[in-house]
Amino acid sequence: MAVRIITDSGVDFPGEVDPRVTVIPLSITFGTTTYADGVDITNDRFYEMLIESDELPKTSQATPFVFQQAYEDVRAAGDEAVVITLSSKLSGTHQSAVTAASDFPEVHVVDSKSVTIGESLLVLYALRLADEGLGAAEIAERVAASVDRVCLLALLDTLEYLRRGGRIPKSVGMIGEVLSIKPVVGVEDGEVVMLGKARGSKNGRNQLHQQVEKHGIDFSMPILLGYTGLSDKLLRKYLEDNRVIWEDRVTEDRLPIASVGATIGTHVGPGAIALAFFSER
Repeated sequence: MAVRIITDSGVDFPGEVDPRVTVIPLSITFGTTTYADGVDITNDRFYEMLIESDELPKTSQATPFVFQQAYEDVRAAGDEAVVITLSSKLSGTHQSAVTAASDFPEVHVVDSKSVTIGESLLVLYALRLADEGLGAAEIAERVAASVDRVCLLALLDTLEYLRRGGRIPKSVGMIGEVLSIKPVVGVEDGEVVMLGKARGSKNGRNQLHQQVEKHGIDFSMPILLGYTGLSDKLLRKYLEDNRVIWEDRVTEDRLPIASVGATIGTHVGPGAIALAFFSER
């Protein structure tokens, strides 16, 4: 009996997705056209459309029916599954996964309490546990126990998309643009929180570095980096400026970089950089 991992397109991975992982797409709607995230719209095309559009696209959660179909495939193969979803406080996708699992005892659902590469870390951890020979129930238990250790930190390039999405007051967004405010955000207990604001990119990168040092990185666990937009130039600059964090601790190939997709990119816009790691304290 093999263990499969099912997740949603809130995750972002560098390179090819492990064949044991099934990604359930959320929907992205521009105007009257709806796309399945990661299926019929690429990240690059999404950001081109986001920049060109006068209106923000709308995101829609995955339905219980789509999860049920995935669970039926698991059952038909005689396998079992661990399902890791977007934070239940940020998307109804988690509830869809739970609802669909009611008739599938071989399926175990975990709330990541995170998004994008933070959610992805838990998927990678689940795969590691599967490689060790653990069953789905024990994997789900261990992943759930590690959720609160996941740190997801990000430096946004602009407040514009938060303002356009109604997540901050219009006046705050306009002042932020005038003053070149770069917000540092994180995910705590499943919700996005503001950790600080800096004037200019350099100060923003310094503040992000301070947040990383505050938590400390467990280098024995997976680490992921991410960026929004069409280029990872800003992320590369951050890594170069803060090389002291990584030097002598991890090789460059252990710092995989993922392009953050439409599910999260809609809300933060291009030019953001993010780090996800397991806290050592």
